[in-house]
Amino acid sequence: MWMSILEAVAKKKNKAEALAERVIRNPRSLPELLEGVSSDRADIKFKSAKILRIISEESSELLYPKWDFFVKLLDCENNIIKWNAMDVIANLTRVDSKNRFDKIFRKFYGMLYEGSLITAGHVVGNSWKIAKAKPSLSSRITSELLKVEKIPLPTEECRNILKGHAILSFSEYFDQIKEKGKIISFARRELKNTRNATRSKAEKFLKKFEGIK
Repeated sequence: MWMSILEAVAKKKNKAEALAERVIRNPRSLPELLEGVSSDRADIKFKSAKILRIISEESSELLYPKWDFFVKLLDCENNIIKWNAMDVIANLTRVDSKNRFDKIFRKFYGMLYEGSLITAGHVVGNSWKIAKAKPSLSSRITSELLKVEKIPLPTEECRNILKGHAILSFSEYFDQIKEKGKIISFARRELKNTRNATRSKAEKFLKKFEGIK
C-alpha cells in the first residue's frame, strides 16, 4: 500500500537513509518532507530534518532551489533543527552557483558567538566543506576559525574540544590556506592542551603539515 512521505517518516521502522533515497528517486515528495520540519510531532520534525541532511550530502542539487528555506531555519529556536540546517547549507555550497553563501557568510560565522559549544562545533566542523567548495572564501574562513581561542564558550574544556575541531577542519583544506604559518603556530600551542584528544590532533596535524611552507 502506497503511503505519503510523512506517513512513511512517522513509522519508526523506516530508516532515514532509505527515506532519503526515496525522495531522491521521487523529488515530487520533497515539498511534503519540507513541511515535516514544522510538524507538531517531534519524531516527524527531527526525522524529516535528518532526511534532508542526508539528501544534501547525496544530492545537493535537489535541495539547492530551497536554499532560502534552510537559511530561515538558522533562526529556528529549536537547536536540533538549526544544527541540521547548518549542515545542509554547508553541503549545498558545493553546488552554490549563485554564490548565495557569500551573502550569509557573516550570519553563518556569527553563530560562533552564541556561546554554545554544539552550535560553534557545527560551524567549525562544516568549515572545511565550505572552504573546499568556495576557495575564494578560505582566507575569511581561516580567520574566523582562529577565533576559537577567544569566542564565548561555557567552559575552557568546551574551548579545548572546539580547538580540536578546528585542527581537523584546517587539515582538510590546508593546501588552500595562505596563512599556513598562523595555522602551524595554532597547532603548536595545542601541544600543551590539557585535553588528550585535542593534543593528539595537534600532534598528528604537525606531523603531517609542519614541513609544508
